[in-house]
Amino acid sequence: MKVLVVGNGGREHALAWKLLQRERIRQVICIPGNGGTATTKGCQNLPLRVDDFEGIARFALVQNVSLVIVGPELPLSLGITDYLQHEGLTVFGPSKEGSQIEASKCWAKTLMQSAGIPTPGFEVFTNLSAAIAYLETAVAPIVVKADGLAAGKGVTVAATLEEAKTAVETLFHNGFSTVVIEECVTGQEVSILALTDGVSVRPLLPAQDHKRIGEGDTGENTGGMGAYAPAPLVTPALMERIEKEILKPTVNALRQRGIDYRGILYAGLMITPQGPTVLEFNCRFGDPETQAILPLLETPLEELLLACSQKRLEQLPEIAWKPGVAVCVVAAAQGYPGTYQKGQVITGIEQAEELGAKVFCAGTQLKQQQLVTNGGRVLNVTATGETFEEAIATAYAAMDCIQFEGMYYRKDIGHRVVSTTSSLD
Repeated sequence: MKVLVVGNGGREHALAWKLLQRERIRQVICIPGNGGTATTKGCQNLPLRVDDFEGIARFALVQNVSLVIVGPELPLSLGITDYLQHEGLTVFGPSKEGSQIEASKCWAKTLMQSAGIPTPGFEVFTNLSAAIAYLETAVAPIVVKADGLAAGKGVTVAATLEEAKTAVETLFHNGFSTVVIEECVTGQEVSILALTDGVSVRPLLPAQDHKRIGEGDTGENTGGMGAYAPAPLVTPALMERIEKEILKPTVNALRQRGIDYRGILYAGLMITPQGPTVLEFNCRFGDPETQAILPLLETPLEELLLACSQKRLEQLPEIAWKPGVAVCVVAAAQGYPGTYQKGQVITGIEQAEELGAKVFCAGTQLKQQQLVTNGGRVLNVTATGETFEEAIATAYAAMDCIQFEGMYYRKDIGHRVVSTTSSLD
């Protein structure tokens, strides 16, 4: 079978890599793909925009594509699934209406509130003066969120009210018409990616992401600087509670609104002393969590995604996982998440993979047969092992092989699950 993957990040490279491990997958086409998918055997890049729905549909129909997997949130929020399904294609990814769960923080919070799903208290504002007036009476720390897609960087956890006011002013200045101001809750964050066909729910391994640019979880928020799975914080008992109190009620609430949600339901949770609470929902595979989860997946990926798309997830046996753990470390361009240069030559990937790691390309491009940087988050170095210490050591040894001008990465990915990271410094 042929599979089409929409997107150009590390997540999409990981999806293509996992799919191609199966003999039945004859070819994976990535739109537009990146430098890594361009050089992966059995994979082909097609230089179309992710919002060129007509072009994508035409190609998929002519090529007899069996399954379309949509990676990023933007085409989902624009309605790619609705368009392609209307053309008769099988698509993994929720509809435009379902994608509001990520595209609109306000919509998602209202859904959770009406369904009794645990989430921090919040207020919604559509003008700057009302938001500032509210902050005059609020207590810090407090959270400010853009009501719209912001590439994982639309959230400010403000330590002071002045910082919160600046965040609100910036969001309105940058064109967001609605802002959510939310109670700040404390605990550990965890990412729960679950498969759903709109009725049944199957969680994948729990993962923990490292959002901040700086070591010790300091500095600006990013799209994610690294991840590991499975997160020991999420015990079987806690996962059962998350399914019962959050995942299943959310899918039921969507269905009650007439939304046929088939794809990934990604719950960004805070595990508080009182239990799990939802910070946000996403409508797609996490990045870089996917790069840490897929190497541990035993069940064929395409079987799971087809079952979701065809509303028969309940018929499948339990998802099987390989033993061990996985750690993913992101190499970013200097200046990220702000401005950064592109076009820097990347070397050392082959040597890194000889050590047992897998390097997924993200912001990369193949230019005159050379792999060069083409984004903020450039590479994802993923390693597996029997223990986190082993996986972390392999990932960082592999990272030492890789070079490009201005390369930056955090040296403490996985710090929550090991007693010390001094050997990695």
